[in-house]
Amino acid sequence: MTKQKKITAATLLRAKQQHKKTVWLTAYDATTAELAESAGAEVLLVGDSLGMACLGFDSTIPVTLTQMIHHTAAVVRGRTRAWVVCDLPFGSYQQSKEQAFASSVRVLQESGCDAVKIEGGVPMAETIAFLSERGIAVVAHIGLTPQSVKKFGSYGKRGTDKAGRAQLIQDARAVTEAGAVSLVLENIPFDLAGEITDSLEISTVGIGAGPDCDAQVLVWNDLLGISPSNPPFAPAYTKLRPLINDAISRWVDDVKSGQFPKKS
Repeated sequence: MTKQKKITAATLLRAKQQHKKTVWLTAYDATTAELAESAGAEVLLVGDSLGMACLGFDSTIPVTLTQMIHHTAAVVRGRTRAWVVCDLPFGSYQQSKEQAFASSVRVLQESGCDAVKIEGGVPMAETIAFLSERGIAVVAHIGLTPQSVKKFGSYGKRGTDKAGRAQLIQDARAVTEAGAVSLVLENIPFDLAGEITDSLEISTVGIGAGPDCDAQVLVWNDLLGISPSNPPFAPAYTKLRPLINDAISRWVDDVKSGQFPKKS
């Protein structure tokens, strides 16, 4: 059997040039990484969504850099060829480009991942350029930026008016010119996402941004129906939550009734 080559930033650029869709999926440990990759996911995003998906927080804000490194290292150990991207969490890069560099160095050295992801458009362009010029692969993220939820007050759609659309187009151009290798577009109008995608040389990754993006990403828990509820743009492809609950409940009943373990 021919060993498949590892996915790289160049792979994503080539896929865009060839009009081939790529698939991203969040992963939070070695098991989810292995399962996601074996099912065809090409990029594993260790999102700070792990705050809600794994750690019991009500937002991404409390997630620390140490926690992100811990989970990203586990994902790296579980992959064989997927490109692994780690979110830089809130407070680990906004203070200065030097802070962002120090955080990125820790992530890359301690986890072994391939790239970092940063939320923000024009205000983050200088930071992205600083990292890119020093050999760090950066994925940018605009539109709905969950780390800014305290500012905006909701997880609603972004870019719905003329000024918002113009700002997102400016953001996309700024982070691309700064050297971002890919761009996440979250919860923005489909036609705007298509316009941005067509205007950029780098690949766009959509989540709630329609079918015209170069790639799509979903949160593991949402895709598999583990989350208590899903965003409207993140459909569950199966419903594992009731299956898991049923399996555990039946085992509990068997233990309490003496049916488990079976007598030899």
